[in-house]
Order: sequence, then structure tokens, then C-alpha cells
Amino acid sequence: MNSIDFAKKPVLTGEKVLLRPFEAADGERMLDILSEVDVQRLTGSVHNDEEARRARTAEQEQQIKDWYAGRSAQTDRLDLAIVDQGSGTVVGEAVFNEYEEYSGNVSFRILIGSDGQGKGLGTEAIGLFLQYGFETLGLHRVWLEVYGFNPRAERVYIKSGFVLEGVKREDFRYEGEYIDTKVYGMLRSDYVRSTGK
Repeated sequence: MNSIDFAKKPVLTGEKVLLRPFEAADGERMLDILSEVDVQRLTGSVHNDEEARRARTAEQEQQIKDWYAGRSAQTDRLDLAIVDQGSGTVVGEAVFNEYEEYSGNVSFRILIGSDGQGKGLGTEAIGLFLQYGFETLGLHRVWLEVYGFNPRAERVYIKSGFVLEGVKREDFRYEGEYIDTKVYGMLRSDYVRSTGK
């Protein structure tokens, strides 16, 4: 398997979304998105609603802004901002990380705030990101994890061609309730079959 250089940060353009490298100013916008209770719950960032509603300290907010300001300098992962073409607003992020050079496998995650949901932006962003991953980077397998209480995301992943590979039973706990974590994957052969490319 060839080594992948994530230092190159592409701009991927669709009809509804633009995926581009993060800019320093995007940290403020991502801070707003990451403050949404639903975003924190569905990403497993917190373990109860009270924790999700708790205000961040100024230091924590600065750490988040610094994180996004440094994304374009990373060579071991690819983080792109998802921009709604209609409004020109950053609505979330798409990420490849945990790349395994020997196998050509990479972890994928996507996050979209409330004002970017229900418009088909996530579906298009996933398609653009997977196209880049399989056709340009030459990945073999892209995998992700999603919590059992996020059926909306599951539907989008399945629609995008991901296949359920397994379930980590009662792997996460939220508000005292145990939640399954589902593992989905897409092989290059799945991608070729679903796109005809």
C-alpha cells in the first residue's frame, strides 16, 4: 500500500456544499456548532444533557479555536470545513483520521450543525469526501462509528453506500442509558459498485 500524504488539503466542490481547508477564523463558527446540545450528544462528547449545557471556560474555547486554526498544518489526517454554498456559512466538518498505511484503511467522521441539517448537505459532503478518498488518495476501506440513538445519520451512511460491519453492544452511556455503537465500513469495491467508477 502506498503512503498517503494528508498534507495536501483539497477544495472539493459540489452543488450544495464546498469542502475546503479550515481557516483560523473558522474556529469561532465551529465553537458555536460544537456548543449545540444535540451535536455534543450525538458525537459522544458528553454523557448527559446537563454536561452538554454547561458553559465552556475561556481557556476551553481558546483550545477549540486553536485546534481548528491548526488543522491545515496536520500531515497525518485530513480535516475539511463543510460550507453551505447557499449561505457561504461553515456548517460542519468532514475528517479522515487514524490512517493505517499497511491496510489502506482510514476512519471517517462528519459533523453538521443544526442550521446545516435537513438540506442534503451531509449526503453531498460524504459523497465528495469518499470520492476524494477512493479515487485520489487510493484508500482501501473507510470506516466509521455511529451511536444507536442516531438513526438519521445511519440512514445517510447507508444511502451513501456504507455497510454495517458490527455492533459494539452497550458501548456508550448517556443519561444513565447504555447505547450500542455501530460500526459501518465501505470497501473500495463497495464504492466502485455503488458509483460505477
